[in-house]
Amino acid sequence: MSKQRLGIGFIGGGFITRFHIQSLIAVREVDVIGVMSRTKKSAEESAILARTIGVGHDAKAYDTITDMIADPAIDALWVCSPNFARIETFDEIANAISSGTGALIGVTCEKPLGRNVAEAQKVLKLTQSVGLLDGYLENQVFSPSVTRGKEIVWARGAATTGRPYLARAAEEHSGPHMPWFWEGSLQGGGVLNDMMCHSVEEARFMLTEPGKPRESIRPISISAHTDCLKWQRPEYAKILSDNSGGKTDYLKRPSEDFARALIEYHDEKDNKLIVETTTSWCFVGEGLRLSLELFGPEYSMFINTLDPDLKVFFSRKTAGSEGEDLVEKQNAESGGMPVVSNETEVYGYTAENRHMVESFLAGKRPEENFDDGLDVTRLLMAAYMSAEQGKKIQLPNPNIDTFIPAVAKGEWNPKVKL
Repeated sequence: MSKQRLGIGFIGGGFITRFHIQSLIAVREVDVIGVMSRTKKSAEESAILARTIGVGHDAKAYDTITDMIADPAIDALWVCSPNFARIETFDEIANAISSGTGALIGVTCEKPLGRNVAEAQKVLKLTQSVGLLDGYLENQVFSPSVTRGKEIVWARGAATTGRPYLARAAEEHSGPHMPWFWEGSLQGGGVLNDMMCHSVEEARFMLTEPGKPRESIRPISISAHTDCLKWQRPEYAKILSDNSGGKTDYLKRPSEDFARALIEYHDEKDNKLIVETTTSWCFVGEGLRLSLELFGPEYSMFINTLDPDLKVFFSRKTAGSEGEDLVEKQNAESGGMPVVSNETEVYGYTAENRHMVESFLAGKRPEENFDDGLDVTRLLMAAYMSAEQGKKIQLPNPNIDTFIPAVAKGEWNPKVKL
């Protein structure tokens, strides 16, 4: 018997959890029951947010994941905890369910599914071992401009002149919020692991014919380049060191702040398709820029989130405190500035969470699931392998599943000649 409403608990109480909670204003049949975080204060703050905006009238902070699973009001978990806690999080979920502590319908997980393929495989295995439905939280494939753009391009352009063959996707901003994101050993890499996960999946989504499985296009090869262009400069490395209490040392143990990859695919008729992705933590602009271009024989499509329908201008006499009230990763408070009026909607979080909630209530596996998360992780590891070896990697590659990037081991430094 299907449920009428879904009670959910969040694991992690930081920035991304608050983004998800905000998006639930526009999602029906869901209630935030609680939040669990290693930092009790952040869990309490996120629970207060849920109560304040009316998406969880009784939302509260929990001490452990097991405590949330034991609460019969919680039907599903949204895993938004740090990358380095991924395995222990899913171990606790699986152990609590298998021991009879409680039951769940499903679990979702923020990107990446794992810091490497072995971790992603274990997350998938643990989830399936206790019979949970699974949803991979890749918000950009749910962005309204992306989904509507795909619908129009395939219906009007591809239907009359042939399928699209080139997708270019980029995500760029000035750097992560939290110090642990900058640490390759904790995060699993640098900007490639942090943000190219979005671009490769968004591009793959656009090149996949509507109604066909994602496997209908096959990755054939990948070539990539990584570098540290800004944050290894002494004056910027000092900023990271100061922000982390001396733990982050980009002079000795940097992570890449720039990455580019070219992925070759074949479709079912062996037509060649190309994906170009670029991602950066050294972008200088108004704030977060998400861009997507799609090309076919007689058509094209363009998206740029820094070119919204609302822009404002403030003269130099306008004084304002630093913030992110105009756009995520905002870098300025004066001059001409774009305003993303509803970030959770524009970036895809609202539609993403609506799909996950509706799927779980219907007892169905979401269309974007852990299989997709595993595929993305394989592509990212292949990109790291290509960058390290300085050559194109043919796919599939038998060594990808055991590969750990040098940056994740603290062994990568572009200024040190090997």
